[in-house]
Amino acid sequence: MKKFEDDVQGLQNLAESIKVIKKEIGKVIIGQQDIVDQLLISIFAKGHVLLIGVPGLAKTLLIRTLSQALDLNFSRIQFTPDLMPGDITGSEVIEENISTKEKIFKFIKGPIFANIILADEINRTPPKTQSSLLQAMEEKEVTAAGHTYKLEPPFFVLSTQNPIEHEGTYPLPEAQLDRFMFNLWLDYPSLSEEMDIVRSTTSEFLPEVKKVMSSEEIIDYQNLVRRVPVADNVVKFAVELVRSTRPESTKSQMVKDFVSYGAGPRGSQYLILGAKSRAALLGKFSPDIDDVKAVALPVLRHRLVTNFNAEAENLSASDIIQKLVNEIKV
Repeated sequence: MKKFEDDVQGLQNLAESIKVIKKEIGKVIIGQQDIVDQLLISIFAKGHVLLIGVPGLAKTLLIRTLSQALDLNFSRIQFTPDLMPGDITGSEVIEENISTKEKIFKFIKGPIFANIILADEINRTPPKTQSSLLQAMEEKEVTAAGHTYKLEPPFFVLSTQNPIEHEGTYPLPEAQLDRFMFNLWLDYPSLSEEMDIVRSTTSEFLPEVKKVMSSEEIIDYQNLVRRVPVADNVVKFAVELVRSTRPESTKSQMVKDFVSYGAGPRGSQYLILGAKSRAALLGKFSPDIDDVKAVALPVLRHRLVTNFNAEAENLSASDIIQKLVNEIKV
């Protein structure tokens, strides 16, 4: 009983802290409330995010501001065609002991050893370098020169892609896309928001972002989110939604006609984790079906592979998911 009361109090504290975090981020980032909400949901669900948006929409600034409010180490990696795996994970160098003249190998940690990683334009580097992130994202560890190094929690990867430039890019394979919990699309700001952005960024004023939460508190809240109970009907809705995206097991003629491959079990897992995290951030003690619906689009749209028929009909994965969400009976 004491444990349950502590969890209830913890959820209330988390909801209050989230309001403060969003207020601090709002000092620097104008608008983009939905993106901020989804980033916070993914962090407390221990997920990673693929963020797609044109240049100049403050993606780097957003992540840096988030790391400041959460008091986390931030590392930005600019992915280029000549980037090597060792440039990310780190490499061994030969060092000489001054007194004994003995030469030894010493591992120099790369930029992956941080709490929040911004993998900028991840599709500009070859698959060999892209894959160097896989072990870090899944196992939270790095293997180099026969040794395995644990990454310090919390660990969060946000990768960006430019949707308008395709020359000299290497599309992420489906297996790697599946490692990302969310696929978020960053839109242009509204007229009033863009006017506020121009005013704030062309003046001398530099807002100070206060630290709201420590890394230890984040880890505790991440574990708390995992303990949030989920009703069977919510789990069933999430699993049925994911299964409805698979042509071989769906009743939807739309999916049979326009989808080559649907989402796997990881999609179901992330739907429930996302719903748990969203509910916790709102101060709710258990997620409902509306929480699953709220995270369905960012969780599933990069897990569907559409065919040529969908392209001919100008039908995107997002369109298909929205229709499926509305079709499934609760």
